[in-house]
Amino acid sequence: MTKLSNAVILITGANGGFGREFTRQLLQAGSRLILTDIDEQELSAQAMTIKQKIITGEIIACFGEDLSNIQGCNNLDQKVKALNIDVDILINNAGIGLYGRMDEVPTDEWEKLMQVNLLSPMRLTTLLIKDMIHRQQGHIVNISSLAGWVSTAGMAHYDTSKFGLRGFSEALYQEAKPYHVKVTAVYPFFSRTPIIKSKGYGTLAQNYDGFPENLATNPDDVIRSIIKGIIKNKLSIFPDKQALILHLLKRYCPDLLNLIM
Repeated sequence: MTKLSNAVILITGANGGFGREFTRQLLQAGSRLILTDIDEQELSAQAMTIKQKIITGEIIACFGEDLSNIQGCNNLDQKVKALNIDVDILINNAGIGLYGRMDEVPTDEWEKLMQVNLLSPMRLTTLLIKDMIHRQQGHIVNISSLAGWVSTAGMAHYDTSKFGLRGFSEALYQEAKPYHVKVTAVYPFFSRTPIIKSKGYGTLAQNYDGFPENLATNPDDVIRSIIKGIIKNKLSIFPDKQALILHLLKRYCPDLLNLIM
């Protein structure tokens, strides 16, 4: 079991929809949080608003860093190490989305997506897991997506980043297991967060207004389910019924799923 009370948890993308809900629920669990997002001022203000309503837990620090490049990841690592506090859990939550036919999305946009969604979790894990291995304890949590299992038109780049994060998580699980470091990969369905209104490009995006919010899941329910899975040290978490059903269709009835899609 992974204990959350007094655990030091680093959350990336902490000012996003899932990030804010992680902050609320982990504070309620008594965790000590290090939060990071690209805009430090906005992050700090939001964190202060949340903390005023929750008396348990602690926000240790808020750091503004751009994780779309290697320097931002290195800067974050240096700031965390300067706190001289062991990180018990790393939640790689930061992510961005886009929509469009593969050849119509600007190269700099989809490369930035790959940096944030896939390479930054790999970089931060590489930087932080060494200490976890040395201490023979720790937990890496990677927020992938149902898009790490099921691909759709207009999401080739996003799906690729999430498929990659799934593969990374499963291999890391095997490598970290002998050192008692836990690894969890999370595969949520589309939830009511800003990412479902991501920018679109080209032909496919002309009449696309983002994923319908009435079909999306509730973030607080999703995070509650994720936290339960983290406590139980699950490798794979499908935190909502939509994700679980579509994942099972992908595994056992792929032709039927293709017809549905």
